[in-house]
Amino acid sequence: MGHSALVIPVPALEHWVKARHLHYDADYVSADPTFAHAHITVLAPFVSLDDFPESSAQVAQILAAVPSFEFSLSQVATFPNGIIHLIPDSVEPFAHLTRALAAAFPAYPPYAGAFGHVTPHLTLDAIGPGVTEALVHSWVRDLLPVKGYAVSAQLSWYEAGACRTVASWRLGRASTVGAHSVADRD
Repeated sequence: MGHSALVIPVPALEHWVKARHLHYDADYVSADPTFAHAHITVLAPFVSLDDFPESSAQVAQILAAVPSFEFSLSQVATFPNGIIHLIPDSVEPFAHLTRALAAAFPAYPPYAGAFGHVTPHLTLDAIGPGVTEALVHSWVRDLLPVKGYAVSAQLSWYEAGACRTVASWRLGRASTVGAHSVADRD
């Protein structure tokens, strides 16, 4: 069983993050060329694929009200669960999107309400045999700071062997960039 998430793609790190996923979580590497392995999650888990069509217009309206924005990622950190990640230098634009979407969809609190404070982040890797925060930091040091421009958001579907992009919207615009048919999910 899978779940969906609304994410902001970070193309500058796509190749690097996808390569690390192949190492530690290969079942969640997508063949969909539009899928953003490198992303900052705005709201997850989110609606089921069956419920998505009814939610799409409201998501589009919220995202259309948020102008695109620049961001920078330079700080490597590790959550207590071992997830090694990058934190945006300014978390507020991402936090604003999370608050707006969570308010509109109260049945979907960020991370199912498991954490009191949600830190916007881009997952790099996970602590494990031979993998430490210091090692991952050394791997990405020459890439930092990663500069990005949030121009779109995607609804991504996460399921072992079936990860894909369901829909994509431009920030600050009232139109959907592209969507895969919900019927294409099987």
